[in-house]
Amino acid sequence: MSGKLRKAIVPNIPYVFVFWACLKLGTAYRMAAGTSAVQKLASISAAIPPSFGTIAPGAHGFDWMAGVAGAVLLRLFIWHKTQKAKKFRRDVEYGSACWGTEKTIRPFTDPVFKNNVILTGTEFLTMNTRPKNPANARNLNCFVVGSSGSGKTRFWLTPQLLQAHSSYLCVDPKGGVIGQVGAFLTREEGYRIKVFNSIDFSKSMHYNPLAYIKTEADILKFVNALISNTKGDGKEGDPFWTKAESLLYCALIAYIVFEGPEDDRNMNTLVDIISSMEVKEDNDDFKNAVDYMFMGLAKRKPKCFAVRQYAKFKLSSGKTAKSILISCGARLAPFDIPQLREIMSYDELELDRMGDKKTATFFIISDTDPTYNFLVALAFTQAFNLLCERADSLPGGRLRHHVRVLWDEAANTGQVPNLEKLVAVIRSREVSLCLFYQAQSQCKALYKDNAETIQGNMDSVIFLGGREHTTVKELSEVLGKASINMYTESRTRGQSESYGQNQQRLGRELMTVDELTTMPGDKCILQLRGLRPFFSPKYDLKKHPNYKHTAEADKVKNAFDMKSLVTRRMEPEPNEVYTVYEVEGPQEELLEDEDILDFSDLDDPDAFV
Repeated sequence: MSGKLRKAIVPNIPYVFVFWACLKLGTAYRMAAGTSAVQKLASISAAIPPSFGTIAPGAHGFDWMAGVAGAVLLRLFIWHKTQKAKKFRRDVEYGSACWGTEKTIRPFTDPVFKNNVILTGTEFLTMNTRPKNPANARNLNCFVVGSSGSGKTRFWLTPQLLQAHSSYLCVDPKGGVIGQVGAFLTREEGYRIKVFNSIDFSKSMHYNPLAYIKTEADILKFVNALISNTKGDGKEGDPFWTKAESLLYCALIAYIVFEGPEDDRNMNTLVDIISSMEVKEDNDDFKNAVDYMFMGLAKRKPKCFAVRQYAKFKLSSGKTAKSILISCGARLAPFDIPQLREIMSYDELELDRMGDKKTATFFIISDTDPTYNFLVALAFTQAFNLLCERADSLPGGRLRHHVRVLWDEAANTGQVPNLEKLVAVIRSREVSLCLFYQAQSQCKALYKDNAETIQGNMDSVIFLGGREHTTVKELSEVLGKASINMYTESRTRGQSESYGQNQQRLGRELMTVDELTTMPGDKCILQLRGLRPFFSPKYDLKKHPNYKHTAEADKVKNAFDMKSLVTRRMEPEPNEVYTVYEVEGPQEELLEDEDILDFSDLDDPDAFV
């Protein structure tokens, strides 16, 4: 019997017995001697035993009417009483908060351990976001909060990678995680490993953000992310300058991507073009090399995006244009560093293909020098958009392999524009986001009013420990109150000494602020949407089935060398001695080298000279 059927039948069983009893009483009344109602009621006692002698009801209509009337009157009486009855919620007068149990989490866990997301030492969440029972569907977004030293990397991030059921986009402070699990992912699971190392560029693969720009909308998204993550810590000034910079960036990037040679489609070209732009404050009619470049493009494609944006930029006077160029130069200063220029020359990360084959991409950042951390936010902004577009182009609108974004040090690596909207829609594309913060206030400082929306779209919240007041106070309120019994004793001394005991009910927080701040280091709190919170042990990394493949288990056998991933294009130095070999090949028409500064279609090319 199903639960709904049971709930419909069981409460009405008493009325069946009442109906039967009233039916038998109706039979007794009908069979009693006499013609009037008074005579029948006086002699009904003699007719009751024969009437109740058989279980089967009689077929007379009067008997059935008596049975139905008795059951209906009883039901109306009970309904009337319940409407006027006082409402009591015994044992939950002040709150019903309590801790979840193994039975609570069981419907949300996959029987196969590998197919789960590890939340705590005892709670796991299935990777299947479309279970048979839709009521058990949960997204895989996680919000992890824990102060420094609470074990965010060891107890939470590393176990996720050892599950090896998805592609991973991971922020790895100091490079400890890739060294721990890199050999396991490549040797045991066949993963492709990609690494962007901002600490040591000699051990980094190449990342060219312009390689992922395909449309004008991509340009706008990239420019927005670039400006959002390079505005510095100070108070933002007049938005006019930011908007003017955006016009110039959009125009130049559109020209580089849609008109320039393939080898020049990178950030280095953007920096070089801005550096070559010369303006004169006292001569608004002066034209530099870039002006001539766009004049040529305007003759070929007068309505293209690049020309329209550059025309708006040129509305500024010479003095204003010079200020804009200075702002652009200051913003793009990190891209002028030689090591970063080489890394940005072409792309090897293939962020748009992470869902096609199991891939683990690591962004290694410094936890002391934030100079290059903004590149993480740029890459993640592009990754979210690229993966969503890739999923939309596939049958069913889902990636072949789920992509998990493990964003450690989220407070120190910039922000993704419109993250509050992205986090709400990536679930259906088989993408999930895990944010790691030391305190909830860090998320609020970064995303302002949108922080609560971001947290609201994360079904799993894990608190690993901390003392930040705002975090523990909000957590204590969210956990709720439980109703408890309080006993008080009193003693009165005098000529006649007396004693007294009193019991009363009151509400108490499931965990108070001081209890949260003094929580044992091996414990954590899990909140999964729709369930009671869990007070559980943190996951023990050494108990994972794949722990034996980590570098911690065997430093010699499981060591991972990042240098094996790095390749460099061979480019001779100016004074380097090399040998030239002549080889015979098919004769092809030799083309002149393309030049991004192309003035061939101007009426007077010599005017610039």
